Formats: sequence, C-alpha cells, structure tokens
Amino acid sequence: MDSLRKELSELDERGHFSKTIDQVQAAIDLLEKAQEKISANPSSAAITLAGLKKPVKDSFDNVTGELKEYYSAAGRYTKAVDKKFKSQPPLTAENDALYQQSFLINRAIAMHLLREGQFNVATTFIEEAKSESMPNFDSFDGTPFNKSLVFKADTLQKQFAEMYHILHQLRQERDLSPAILWARKYSAILETRGSNLEFELCRLQYVRLFMGGDPYNSTKSPTELPLRAWAYGRSEFGPFQYRYESEIRELTGAMAYWENIADSPYRHIFLHSGAWDDVASSFNKEFCSLLGLSADSPLFVAATAGAIALPVLAKVKSKIKANGATWTTDQELPFEVPLPPAYQFHSIFVCPVSKDQATDTNPPMMMPCGHVICKESLERISKGARFKCPYCPSESNPSHAKLVYL
Repeated sequence: MDSLRKELSELDERGHFSKTIDQVQAAIDLLEKAQEKISANPSSAAITLAGLKKPVKDSFDNVTGELKEYYSAAGRYTKAVDKKFKSQPPLTAENDALYQQSFLINRAIAMHLLREGQFNVATTFIEEAKSESMPNFDSFDGTPFNKSLVFKADTLQKQFAEMYHILHQLRQERDLSPAILWARKYSAILETRGSNLEFELCRLQYVRLFMGGDPYNSTKSPTELPLRAWAYGRSEFGPFQYRYESEIRELTGAMAYWENIADSPYRHIFLHSGAWDDVASSFNKEFCSLLGLSADSPLFVAATAGAIALPVLAKVKSKIKANGATWTTDQELPFEVPLPPAYQFHSIFVCPVSKDQATDTNPPMMMPCGHVICKESLERISKGARFKCPYCPSESNPSHAKLVYL
C-alpha cells in the first residue's frame, strides 16, 4: 500500500491547478485588453495581434505542461492501482449477490447519511433515488415512519436530529437534563429491555452535583455540595431502589468521605474520567435500539469488514483460479475470513427441535417465553392451535411467535 500512498500523494500535489488558473486568467486579460485597444483604434489591429502571439502561446504552453504532469501522475496512480488490485470483469446477474437489490444499497446509504447527521446530503440522495422502493420502518413510539424511506425521511431526520442534540448536550455542554427527560419518556420501554440507561444518567447527575459540576449551582460553600446531591438522590432514586440498591448505597455512603473523595473507596465512581463518554455511548445505543437500528452504521460495518477481508479474498480467489477449481457454495464463502470480534456476526441458527439449519423459508421464530425454534417445527408442534413450549411449561399461540432476524 506504500506505493499507492506515494502515487496518490503525488497526484494530490499535481491536482492543485492554482498556477494553471492564473495562467489562463492572464491570457484572458491579455485578450480583453487587446480587444479594448482594437475597438478604440481599429487601425492598430495588426500590430496588437502580432504582439499577442508570443505571450498567449507561452501561457498555453505553461497550461499544457502542467496538465501533462497531472495526466502523467494520474496514469502512474492508475497503473499502481491495477497492479495492486488485479482488474476484475464487470459484475453480472450471475455473480452479483445484490443484483436487482439496489433498494437495499440505497437504503443503507440513506440511513448512513441520516444517522451521521448529514441531513442535506441525505435529502438530496433520497430525492434522486425516488424511483427505488424501500421497506417500511416503524418508530419506537408506534408511529409509522413510512411506507417508504424515500418519502418520509423527514421523520427519521427529526429522530436523529433529536439524538444529536442530546449527544451534543452530553459531550460538549455536560448537560444531562435532555437525556434524562428522554429516558423518562421511554422509561417503560427501556425497563422491558432491561436497560439501565435512566439510572446511569441519574447517577451521573448525582456525581455531578456532589463534585460541584452544576453550572447553575450558586452554592459557594463546599459543604453544601454533598447535601444538594443527597437531596437529588432522595427525590430521584425512589424508582431504582430495588433494582439498584447496592449502587445507591455506595452513592450515599460516599457522603462520609466528601472532604477527601480521591482517597476514598468510591473514587472509581466520582472520579471516573470516562463517565461522560460511557453514558453518551449508552444513550446512542439505546436510542438506535428503540428505532430498531444497531448502534453502528451497517454501511460502515460492511465497508470496514470488506476492506479487512479484501486481501484474503483476493489471495484465495487467485489460488482457486490457479488450481482450476471453483466455489461450490451459493452466496457463502467456502473459507474462514479472519475478522476482529466486533465484525463477527453469527447468522446461522440450528433448530434445537429438528436439528435443521434455518433458511429463508424456514426462519427462526421466538415464542413469548423467549425460546427459539424454526418455523416448520413451530407449525408441526402447534398444529395451528395453542401449544406448550418444548423447553418450558409456558403455553402460547403460534400467532404470538415473532420472526427472529440474525
């Protein structure tokens, strides 16, 4: 890659045409002055045009020389790319896994732009992709986002605009109030998910008051800071007392060490440098989860994983071609691609009842009790009526089972 980086650096250096533009402008100025002179005195046309010949020619020679240097650098860079990555035949319907699935690519690009806060770019892109049909999205408050992402991107934009506003308040302004209000608004949903975001926010607010980090705090006496935090805890920690009893006990126990919290057993709570980043990350994850999205952009994950796997794929393909072999699997790699843990997703599910691997026509289904079996097994066990889970005493109706996306 060093050779590519070198050629790209040279191409970038040659790509600045400021001198070329100056040369062109100088030639234009000469021609305009000559035009004015000839208009004022037509009899001087021959002499004026003769005097233009050399300076105009020099300007064009300079422009042509600089353009030649750029084209030469571009040619070297193109050759370096071709040498590093062997040219491949164009994709066809036979070997392109996303053939006739352009709406998936458009959706991934649009969602990436929206979730990155590039709202103007996303709007322009969506307008140009109006002919593509896109699947439905549902918001976490029950309001349909859209029949199509193309026509209702404004709803998504409002959701992500709210998310970025709250993240800005957390990371830059150190203001927890908008995040706490949002967490309380969706407290019931977060509770069913087992999320501890609301308590994390309230705990950090307690720590902030305890340490005197409240910009609206007019207290001058340091002795009053722990009392303000204690008062906040009494008013806000009530709903958390059963689930987070030990954590609340630690926060209140720190009152005894308020004069020297740095040497206390609670230092890790009150002097945690990454607390704000942690709570912002938790908020981002929960916000996206309630939208039915992952915390990381799928497009970013796919592009990063693809870049990591590209050298291995190219090497294996060259060896297979050299041996005259072919891949015998459809839409599946016949070898393991080494990827970091963050980019490993286990998309294979084996039904614990039938021992068959799940497919698109026989997907995994989750019953209300939380156990998962394949659709065919569910139909065979239930026979369309109420049935008992094969792994626990719970009973349910097959219509209550939900499709699991891996």
